[in-house]
Amino acid sequence: MKRHAIDILKEWKNRPDHKPLIVRGARQVGKSYLVRMFGQKHFDNIIEINFETEAWAEDMFAQKKPADTIAFLEAQYKQRIVVGKTLLFLDEIQAGPKTLASLRYFYEQMPDLHIIAAGSLLDFVLHDHKFSMPVGRIEYLHLGPMSFEEFLLATGNEIKLARLKEFSLKDTLNEALHKSLMEDFRKYIIIGGMPGSIQAYIDSGSYLDVQRVQEGILATYQDDFSKYAGRTDHTLLRKVFSRLPLQVGQKIKYVNIDPHERSPKLASDIERLELAKLITRVIHTHANGIPLGSETKSRDFRILFLDVGLLCRACRLDMTEILEAEDLLMVNSGAICEQFIGQHLLYNVPSYQQPELYCWMRQKTGTNSEVDYVIQLGTKIIPVEVKAGVSGRLKSLHVFLLEKQRDFALRFNADITSVVDTVTAVASRESRPFRLLSLPLYMVGQTNRLIKEASQLPDRRNPE
Repeated sequence: MKRHAIDILKEWKNRPDHKPLIVRGARQVGKSYLVRMFGQKHFDNIIEINFETEAWAEDMFAQKKPADTIAFLEAQYKQRIVVGKTLLFLDEIQAGPKTLASLRYFYEQMPDLHIIAAGSLLDFVLHDHKFSMPVGRIEYLHLGPMSFEEFLLATGNEIKLARLKEFSLKDTLNEALHKSLMEDFRKYIIIGGMPGSIQAYIDSGSYLDVQRVQEGILATYQDDFSKYAGRTDHTLLRKVFSRLPLQVGQKIKYVNIDPHERSPKLASDIERLELAKLITRVIHTHANGIPLGSETKSRDFRILFLDVGLLCRACRLDMTEILEAEDLLMVNSGAICEQFIGQHLLYNVPSYQQPELYCWMRQKTGTNSEVDYVIQLGTKIIPVEVKAGVSGRLKSLHVFLLEKQRDFALRFNADITSVVDTVTAVASRESRPFRLLSLPLYMVGQTNRLIKEASQLPDRRNPE
C-alpha cells in the first residue's frame, strides 16, 4: 500500500543536507512497513537492526566512532554498507534510547550515510530523556493513520482520487461521483486508516475481518500500558482509555470519565495516552493572532482518538447503521465525522512539524459557543465546523467571526461544494460580511488548495 510519506522519504534521500531521520507515530500506523518499502525501492540493500531483539545494539551505537560501528555491522550482517546505496534502519529504537544521542556522531562524521530510526512509544523517551539530544543533527517525520485519499489508492480507486485532486470550485461536482465518494467515505469510517485494517478489507472484503484486526490493535495498546505506566494504576488507565472514545466531540470534563476519581490522576493518564499517540488533545485557542498555539487555555480541550475506525470499534458502533444511515448525525451524534475531519486536519501540516490542532470555546453564562476546529493557513485564521448531514446551524461560527473580526469560514458536511458570500447573523449584533466555503467530508485532503482557490474567487454576495 502506497503512503504519501514515500515521496517525503525520496526527497529526504536526495537532499544533500539530509540528517538521520526519526519516524514518530503510534504503534501499528505502519512506520516499519513504510521504511522497509522505501528501502527496498530506493536502495541496493537495507541493514535493519531491531533494538528489542539485539541486546548488543545500544552499546555498539553508543560509542563515538561511527566507522567502528559500521565495520562491526558489516561483519555481523555480512553485507557491505555503501554510502548512498545502503539504508541503515534502526527499528524499535525506544529499547536503546541512548542511540538517539549518538546519532550526532553519524551526522558529523558520516553525513552522507542514510539512517532512519523508528520505534513504538518513542515520545516517552523524548519527553523524559536523561541524555543530551542531538539538536540540529536529526530530523523528524510524523506519521499518522492512512488518509482517506491513501485508502482510495489502496482500494483501487485511482480515478476517483484523480478527480478529487483535479476538482476546482469553478466546476460542478457530479452528483453520481459525489454519491459514490460518500459511500467510500462511509467505508473508511468503519475501516479507518490503520494499515492492518485496510489490508484485511482488501484481502477479504469482509468488515468482520476488519473488526477482528481492530480488536487486536486495541488489545495490543492496552497490553502496552505496563511499558509506559508502570507506576500508575493500570485499572484506572484502562477505564480512561475505554471512556475517552465516548467523549470525542465534547469538551472534556473529568467527571464524565470517572466521577469518583481525582482530576490530577485522570489528567496524568490522559497525558500518558497522548504520549503514546493514542489520543490527541485539541486545545482551546483564543485565536486572536498567529501562531494559534501562543494563546491557549490548556485546561479546556477536546480529544481526538487515534483513528476513526478504531473509534467506531471502541464505541461498539453498528457498521450496518453507518453504511445505511441517511444522516450520519444519527450515528454517535455526528462525533465520528468530527473525528474523521480532525485526524486529517491534524496531519495537514509539513511532515517534520509536530501535529497539533485547536478548537475555540466561548464560555459565558447563557451564551456558550464552540467551534470544532481552528486552523491556520499562512496568515489566515480559519474557523472550521463539521456537520454530519447536509445542513445545520452555524451559530457558533458566526459568533467567532464577529468576535475575532474574521471574514472566511470553512464547513465540512455531506453536501456538494459551495462558496457563499453572506453576513453573520447574531441577535443584537451588527452583521459582518464573510465567505463560507463548504466542502464534502471526503474532500478534507484538498483543504489547503481549495481554501486558497476560494479566497481568490470574485465576490458573489448573496445574503441569506
